[in-house]
Amino acid sequence: MLTPGTPAPDFAVEDESGSLHRLSDYRGRTLVLWFYPKADTPGCTAEGCGFRDRTPQFAAKGIAILGASFDDAAANRSFKEKFAFPFPLLCDTTRALGLAYGACDDANAKHARRISVVVGPDGNVLKVYDQVDARNHPAQVLADLGA
Repeated sequence: MLTPGTPAPDFAVEDESGSLHRLSDYRGRTLVLWFYPKADTPGCTAEGCGFRDRTPQFAAKGIAILGASFDDAAANRSFKEKFAFPFPLLCDTTRALGLAYGACDDANAKHARRISVVVGPDGNVLKVYDQVDARNHPAQVLADLGA
């Protein structure tokens, strides 16, 4: 598990539209990386909509949001379009991101664990949420970040 104050693991992962996202792309900004088990399921939808509905408050503080799951681009694209998510959904089909950030224990994991990691502007881990209530989590992160 990641520890606050340590460097966040680097990554390069494509989103639902095929755009590549790297940790370095977010240098100078706070990044919320939330992992969800499966696109378009009740808990993941509640959590995603919670982040969606609070995006203006996060954006006002310069905080970027990335969702991540082991779903392929088609599943994540459909999920994003159906619920009008304004943030990218990373397609971690190799599980490399999930392994690096503690969302799974091995490359054969069927689904990511519901966790979130906040990375500071300096690239270090600010906070790790390893126990997440999908419905309340986005508001909790927003409050914790003072956004």
